[in-house]
Amino acid sequence: MKRRRQSDALATAIGVILIGLLIQCAGVLKHERLVFPDALEIQRAFFRLLGEGTTWRMMGTTLMHLLIALLAATLIGVPLGLAEGLSRFANRLFRPLISFIRAIPMIVLIIMVMVLADYARVPVIAAALMLIPPISEATAEGCRSIPSELIDVYRMNTDLNPSVLFRVYLPLMAGYLRQAYIEAVGTGMKLVITAEYMVQTRNSLGKAVFSSSYFNEYQDIYAYALIMVLMILLLSEMPTRLARRLSEARETRRGTLN
Repeated sequence: MKRRRQSDALATAIGVILIGLLIQCAGVLKHERLVFPDALEIQRAFFRLLGEGTTWRMMGTTLMHLLIALLAATLIGVPLGLAEGLSRFANRLFRPLISFIRAIPMIVLIIMVMVLADYARVPVIAAALMLIPPISEATAEGCRSIPSELIDVYRMNTDLNPSVLFRVYLPLMAGYLRQAYIEAVGTGMKLVITAEYMVQTRNSLGKAVFSSSYFNEYQDIYAYALIMVLMILLLSEMPTRLARRLSEARETRRGTLN
């Protein structure tokens, strides 16, 4: 298990290095060092930005927008998905709306939200709206995948209630929801930063990217991109690894007791 984790960490590090090599190759092919700066220059910018307190404040702002958007999408998407999974009528009723949100271009959705809401709330609202479909669809699919025998057992004793929801449905749908959240973190990060860029959210990564492009500081843009990649990796991998470690600790404890 330890060797596997080391292998995963090594593969991730090589993947990050590969990004720098691709940028380096693009600069060589296009002979454009301004837009495609040297990999070492990007590396220096990356560590310089990580050493600045302003960068961490901007990361905190963007991370807060993402977490609030994920929470809002969960509070709407999970009940919506349960309704779709339990009721054919609800599935037919909400399918056009879900398809519309999923199909609408990201930039169009952000512009619509900009017209309807305060600019300070645009990153959260736009990201939450775009994340509702994958979460609701994963919930509906997970609900439909539950064996009918288990549903019949709880129906013999009680109706659907919060206790049954948290003890029966959600644990059995955990695999579907976990995959949906892994995808939602990456998609949500891109949405939040794009919205921050468009509305010029103060002390955010989107605003930082805009400022860097305005002053032609492309090495900073790529450095911010690397920071975003690391944030996505941490947010998507940490919950899964924490749950795995808790499960391993629980199994070890059971083995000790037996």
